[in-house]
Amino acid sequence: MPKQLRIVYTIGPEDVIEAYKSWKKGEDASSQVSMTFSGHFYEVCAAVDAFGYVIAEASSKEVIRDERFIIERRPVPFSKAKGIFYHLRQILRGLQLFVSAVKFGADIVIADSGTTYWFALLPLTWIGIKVIPSLQCTLWRKYSKQTLGERITLKLSQGLFKTACHSIQAVSRDISEQISQLTGGIHQPIYEFLPIYKRSDFADILAPSAFKMPLRVLFAGRVEYDKGAFDLLLIAKLLKESGLSDVVFDICGDGTALQPLQTSVQLEGVGEFFAFHGYCNKQQMREMFGKSHAVIVPTRTDFIEGFNRVVAESILSGRPVITSAVCPALSYVRDAVIEVPPNDIEAYAAAILQLYYDQSIYERKQLACLELQEQFYDINNSWAAALNKSLSTIK
Repeated sequence: MPKQLRIVYTIGPEDVIEAYKSWKKGEDASSQVSMTFSGHFYEVCAAVDAFGYVIAEASSKEVIRDERFIIERRPVPFSKAKGIFYHLRQILRGLQLFVSAVKFGADIVIADSGTTYWFALLPLTWIGIKVIPSLQCTLWRKYSKQTLGERITLKLSQGLFKTACHSIQAVSRDISEQISQLTGGIHQPIYEFLPIYKRSDFADILAPSAFKMPLRVLFAGRVEYDKGAFDLLLIAKLLKESGLSDVVFDICGDGTALQPLQTSVQLEGVGEFFAFHGYCNKQQMREMFGKSHAVIVPTRTDFIEGFNRVVAESILSGRPVITSAVCPALSYVRDAVIEVPPNDIEAYAAAILQLYYDQSIYERKQLACLELQEQFYDINNSWAAALNKSLSTIK
């Protein structure tokens, strides 16, 4: 491997500067429960003696530098663009990345899902820069028809995954399978990874107090329509109609659907089923997991899902999960999950009733959580390990 590699890593809205400062101190970023991907990047660069340039999304520009890193938080141009203007914006972001990589003298560019279109990375390969796509989300929605725009962008991106990129990092088997499907089985090496956690972050979470009522079901993350936020309202109405009122949905997070959901649960007469906690930091999330009995991840089929980290965190907290195969994390933790068909409100309500009334099922799922935890502590499954495998093949 060449000495003094220069590596660019472009990532989504992660607070990469906070993560860097925490990494320098040997601490964890307070805003994240899992180990941050940018933290992994800093660690790898230091280990291989590489220069790193991190570019992340932000509402305002901020840049810090030291002897090894440039870390930039960069506003997204035309952030509210829709339709054709959204496509143009994504191409523009690819051009911005190209210019930044050339100015930096990059040998390698690692690009996360959503930072630009995959085909927009091809010009980097034409000038000899090695590209490593890091896929945090599926390439398309598993249970929905692709739009014309999606079909076009995927077709244009085939060449990148087939032969042009150096290697590929993927956060789930679902993603690996889609890459194979897109390329007809001809693609560059794929290195899968998982979100990784520290044991100490879950060591003080008490075992769930099964059947100490009310049954508390945790929803954590962005409160959006396509993440199933309003499905929770419909589920609560079904539970109420069934005569069960001893259930509380703890909603941890913010998003565009938060205020409408808060209003709707009152109008629909199910306000007693909900407790809204807003955005929760790492410590607050630990407390919320400790109070919960189970976790629900009702992501809908119109959302392009990645490895929903809340699923892993639920398993590490010893809490059974209710979700569907829309969530790629399911295949890693199925024994601890009550699986329901995608978008099936009645099935979600039935799953909650099952946990409420059947203690044996609850205890079996809870025990399965303990048996599945090790994979999320194993550093050999990390993003950093996948990157190290990629870098080891660079000559």
